[in-house]
Amino acid sequence: MTAAKKKHDPASVVTGEKLKTKAYEKELRRLHVELVKLQQWVVHKGLKVCIVFEGRDGAGKGGTIKALTERVSPRVFRVVALPAPNDREKSQMYLQRYVAHFPAAGEIVIFDRSWYNRAGVERVMNFCTPEQAEHFLKGTPVFEKAMVESGIILLKYWLEVSPQEQERRLRDRIDDGRKTWKLSPMDVKSFSLWDEYTRARDEMFMATDMPFAPWYVARSEDKKRVRLNVLSHLLKQLPYKELPQPKVKLPKRKIGRHYTSGKLNFKFVPEKF
Repeated sequence: MTAAKKKHDPASVVTGEKLKTKAYEKELRRLHVELVKLQQWVVHKGLKVCIVFEGRDGAGKGGTIKALTERVSPRVFRVVALPAPNDREKSQMYLQRYVAHFPAAGEIVIFDRSWYNRAGVERVMNFCTPEQAEHFLKGTPVFEKAMVESGIILLKYWLEVSPQEQERRLRDRIDDGRKTWKLSPMDVKSFSLWDEYTRARDEMFMATDMPFAPWYVARSEDKKRVRLNVLSHLLKQLPYKELPQPKVKLPKRKIGRHYTSGKLNFKFVPEKF
């Protein structure tokens, strides 16, 4: 890799030391409070928000999405992670199965990978023809402009990780029994195709980084940092106000005055711990 390429390629930039857990948890808690306020604002205003997360295997998309959604309502923040298309879906217009999951008023839909599969994995792994990939890149700006003009707020995030950190994470999936489910045969096949994926990423950005739907790149060497960076950036892209909340006072509770369980034989879970 040339020095000029290193200067511009986000994967070539190595960040500093890892963020400490205590500092991470403190800031994440603050951001979670703000996300609850955002959730209430989106419902109140009937906003329609679509968030796309893309990146290489092991870039940290799943963990970032979990950090985004773990303290909000799944009825407002919906995560969509579509499996490989079946035979019927393969016969449809390519974007058709994604449109069915677009947000209605008061919803934030998060795509864990999206229609951009065609510009990335499908293209690199030859699951589509070069002509199909080219057609996708030409048509996507028109498609996304129609989304935005219909009232959908579209945010697109690319999580970028270095080849060294990606390899470390993939090897960790092999060695850690809790993470083996994360390592798919596709991950293994894709591992040796770094340059091909880089070229596909660059051409995707050139064709689909539009003023009305720009790509935001987040460096993902440190999983904690990228989660905080993406959440704080997202909150700034969706202006919201804190809505007044009524004070809640719990009423007095009556226990055992009107009903008891009697002689029910409860089957308790053994207390081994």
